[in-house]
Amino acid sequence: MSTDHRHRELILRLLGPAGPEVSCDECFELLDQYVDLELAGEDADARLPGVRAHLQGCPACHEEYESLRDLVAQRSPPAFWYDAR
Repeated sequence: MSTDHRHRELILRLLGPAGPEVSCDECFELLDQYVDLELAGEDADARLPGVRAHLQGCPACHEEYESLRDLVAQRSPPAFWYDAR
């Protein structure tokens, strides 16, 4: 990664998201719904604006997101099971 690229990423993180901002508490409250939408193939970013930007900038919330997504993905049957009915 070039120095210019690292500087740009740092500046963008310092400036924060361009769209709606979500706090850690709000992110935590929306995380279940966000993961469910993602795993269902829905546009979670459009339905819950600001969550993705928060996850990209907050290591603690991102860790929770990854853990929840992994857990739910392991327990959920593939989408094609529902389409076959």
